[in-house]
Amino acid sequence: MNTLSINEHGVEIVRNIVSHSEMETIKNEVAGFAEDQPGHGIRNADKKLTSICRLANSNKLMELAKSILGSRPQIVRVIFFDKTPEKNWLVTWHQDKTIALSHKAEVNEWGPWSIKDNVHHVQPSLDVLNSMVTFRVHIDGADVNNGCLKVVLKSHMLGILSQKKIENITSRESYLCQVNAGDMVIMKPLILHSSNKSLNPNHRRVVHIEYSNYKLPGELSWA
Repeated sequence: MNTLSINEHGVEIVRNIVSHSEMETIKNEVAGFAEDQPGHGIRNADKKLTSICRLANSNKLMELAKSILGSRPQIVRVIFFDKTPEKNWLVTWHQDKTIALSHKAEVNEWGPWSIKDNVHHVQPSLDVLNSMVTFRVHIDGADVNNGCLKVVLKSHMLGILSQKKIENITSRESYLCQVNAGDMVIMKPLILHSSNKSLNPNHRRVVHIEYSNYKLPGELSWA
């Protein structure tokens, strides 16, 4: 498929979104991060790493998210991933269904709640998830040999799915999001996605940024 549209297909690829110097800055800062932090998966990365905070809040990403969501967004969650020879994992087919919030509150149709890295997480209602978009900025190239993202096109339109429905749907043909370093995969949280273990394990670094323009109820705020 030559052209993907985030609204129609649930996924889109933007080429050369970050420069070589930006990628090198992120690599160097992550490499120097505290040893007691798991470098393969850093939650709340925008609050721990200056280079990632700068990227997530940059005008180029904010304006692109605004063009998709219709109004200026807020950052929901930022995670840094790195598949390496020591940390080379399989991600089964799933939808992204949780958000990170400042504190816990009783909200109709929201739950269950959990705590990850000292931050409250919850599965919100469908309207919240539909108000979000995810940017996956690739610091390394990703292809079929090192566990690139796989998606089922248009599956974001099917709502929140049961495990049985996920198993039925993922028997269809999937699309491989193969990208170069500096490219970005844009995706809807509810699109079915997965990734295989790397066949040629090296670094496969990704900055995963979630944005939303949803107005949270009461005194809740994004974490």
